[in-house]
Amino acid sequence: VQLQASGGGLVQAGGSLRLSCAASGRTFSGGHMAWFRQAPGKEREFVAGIRWSGGSTGYANSVKDRFTISRDAAKTTVYLQMNSLKPEDTGVYYCAAAPRGILSTLRVASSYDYWGKGTLVTVSS
Repeated sequence: VQLQASGGGLVQAGGSLRLSCAASGRTFSGGHMAWFRQAPGKEREFVAGIRWSGGSTGYANSVKDRFTISRDAAKTTVYLQMNSLKPEDTGVYYCAAAPRGILSTLRVASSYDYWGKGTLVTVSS
């Protein structure tokens, strides 16, 4: 499985960006995909995740009500719509996939089998 993330860039505080993550190499019938991010000098953290079957979602408290994760099953693509961006949202955003993941591990980075290379998001104040 290969994950290709795109859509990062430089945006002013209050602006919006949409990230995309296209998966290739297999189709998904279960498990979940998610976005994590890593700010300079900080550990990688969970941002948002979505169950492939049913579409249930989960968000970090810091992004709830500002970010929306969605999926296009036909394209095996996951999106992250980011609104009202803040400087603290700056970081490298990674998409990840866990084809056999169970719901309780949605936020656990070590449970993901596949990772994309990341896309840089920079929010200026």
